[in-house]
Amino acid sequence: MELQTVVHIDPPKSLLSYCSHIMMLGSCFVENIGSRLEYFHFNVDVNPCGVVYNPESVANTLELLLKRKLFNKDDLWYHNGLWGSFTHHGHFSSSNVEDCLAGINARIAASAEYLKNTDLLVVTWGTAWVFEYLETGVIVSNCHKFPATAFRRFRLKVETIVKRYMKLLEYLHGQYPEIKILFTVSPIRHWKDGAHGNQLSKSVLHLAIDELMQHFDFVSYFPSYEIVMDELRDYRFYSEDMLHISPQGVAYIWEKFRDLYFEPETILLMRKVDKINKILAHRPLNPNSEETLKSRNQAKHDLDILLKDIRK
Repeated sequence: MELQTVVHIDPPKSLLSYCSHIMMLGSCFVENIGSRLEYFHFNVDVNPCGVVYNPESVANTLELLLKRKLFNKDDLWYHNGLWGSFTHHGHFSSSNVEDCLAGINARIAASAEYLKNTDLLVVTWGTAWVFEYLETGVIVSNCHKFPATAFRRFRLKVETIVKRYMKLLEYLHGQYPEIKILFTVSPIRHWKDGAHGNQLSKSVLHLAIDELMQHFDFVSYFPSYEIVMDELRDYRFYSEDMLHISPQGVAYIWEKFRDLYFEPETILLMRKVDKINKILAHRPLNPNSEETLKSRNQAKHDLDILLKDIRK
C-alpha cells in the first residue's frame, strides 16, 4: 500500500565525495543542509554574504565573488549606531566601520578563492519578491529594519531572472568550466506575501529554473520544494510557526540529498565520522576525569587521521 506520493528524482551525472568542494548560496534552507555538510566535515562554503532569499541578491553575491570586490566605507550604510551593507546579513554589521569592512572583505576574499575549486554550486531561491532601495535603485538582500518607506517592493518576472542568470552563468562556466550548478526552491513559505502571493512567487522561481536548465547542460534541479509538498504532506514536519520545516523534515530532505548525490563509499565514511562526532559531543558527568580526557583526545586523533586519509 502506497502511503505517500513519492517524488521521482533523476540521478545526477556525477557524484560527490570527501574530495569535492561545495558552495551553497541562498535562503535559510541552504543553511540547514550546509550545516549537515559541515557536521560531516565536507569541504563546504555556505553563504559568504549571509542568508539571501531572492534570485537578484544571490546573483549579486556570486558577482562579488567573481569580481573579488573589496568594500570601502562608501559601500556601507550607517543606521541606528551600526555600519552595515545592504548586500550582507546583519551579522556582518558593527558599530566600528573598520571591523565591519574587515569582516566583509575577509569573507569575500576567502570565498572567491574557494569558488575557483568548487565542484558543485548549490543555489536555493526562497522568493521572487524583492525590495528596491529607493535612494540607489538597487535591490537589497536585507532591509536591516530601515523604514518601509525607503523601499519599493515588487515581484521579479521570469524573463528578468533568466536574462540575469544567462549572462552570469555563462561567465561563471567560462571561468570555471568544471563547475556544476544545482538549483533548488526553498519549501519554506513566505506567508507575508499571502497564500496566493507565495504560490505565484514560487511559480516564478520554478519557471526561471526550468528555462535555465534548457539552456545549460551543467545546470540541474533538486526538488526539495516538491518533496515537502508531496512526500511530507503533514504538519508534523513543520515547526511551530507552521511555515518553517521541522528538524525531522530537514533530516528527511537531507537523507534524500545524501543518498542521491554521494558515492556509496562516502556514505560509509560519513557514518564513521558521525560515530566520532557523537563521542566528542557527549557530555559526561565528570568532563575533566582522566578517562574522559583520554577518550576525547583519542576521538580527535581518530577524526584527524580519518579525514586525512579520505581526502588523499
